Amino acid sequence: MSDDRASDAADARRLRASLSRLQRRLRAERGETGLGPSRYGALACLFRKGPMSASALAAEERLQPQSLTRVLAALEAQQLISRRPDAADRRRTRLEITPAGVDRLRTAVARQETWLADAVRSRLTPIERDLLLLAIRLFDRLAED
Repeated sequence: MSDDRASDAADARRLRASLSRLQRRLRAERGETGLGPSRYGALACLFRKGPMSASALAAEERLQPQSLTRVLAALEAQQLISRRPDAADRRRTRLEITPAGVDRLRTAVARQETWLADAVRSRLTPIERDLLLLAIRLFDRLAED
């Protein structure tokens, strides 16, 4: 491996590790939601993208449809999602987030965003905050499919 490639790989490891630490911290700040990561992700996806079929949700979350079955059953049992017939094809169902699901998600997100805003404001200089805003745009570009 060339020096440049080794340096790129080391930088990628550091970036991945840093983002993983931040994600773990945000999960901790979310507090007890009664949702594991898969349920939380599915609920957040339905909130962001709106009603969709189970197969579309599986594709969005990069899960196998059969892996999603238990996740959806748990969310439905907690009345955080509901199933509705598809208007275009009544044989199919669409999943949607319920008002209770929106409330649960908003509470968790508010905790995370409060912690993150406080941390950015108290730990970073104005120049570092500007750099962070640039980094956000770069992370978004990296995350695109």
